[in-house]
Amino acid sequence: MLEKVPGVVGEALSGLKAGLDKTATRADFSDVPESVTLSSSAFADGADMPARFTADGAGVSPPLAWRGLPDSTAALVLLVEDAGSPTPRPLVHLIAWAIPPEPAELPEGALPSPGRAGAGLPLGRNSFLRPEWLPPDPPTGHGAHAYVFQLYALRQPLSLAEAPGRGALIEAMRGRVLAKGTLTGVYHRS
Repeated sequence: MLEKVPGVVGEALSGLKAGLDKTATRADFSDVPESVTLSSSAFADGADMPARFTADGAGVSPPLAWRGLPDSTAALVLLVEDAGSPTPRPLVHLIAWAIPPEPAELPEGALPSPGRAGAGLPLGRNSFLRPEWLPPDPPTGHGAHAYVFQLYALRQPLSLAEAPGRGALIEAMRGRVLAKGTLTGVYHRS
């Protein structure tokens, strides 16, 4: 959708970015130990995310794996935010709020995305109000966007209404997060 925004508009907005400091891992859970290792076989931390996982490709969710969960982890939350979006707060690309700790991975395409069913995990609403993976779709000419994959280990599962938004998720997580891990994928359109 945003690939149709003229490059001159993207360039004009290039100085406007939400920022890493507004992601949940830094703004809401900065005091939680970052002792979980979150990784992907498709891209390294801080490296370019392949187009396959974006609106310019198949739009499937990338493969993810984790290690180093505390022994008492009862459930996981995965929150993906775009710190480079030209918005006051990072754009939410995914909320998966009831992931079992084992197996310690989500294979490629495990999360529903436009036109794909996924593995049936409970999801919250992304910024477009849909319970699915929102493939990265930065404005042409806007520059690099940092997509921050945030995994939270919880001491007890969350009890949430169907498809919560970011605010309800963050509120429900308070006091339950044991540890966290992050992985950042970068994507941009020239």
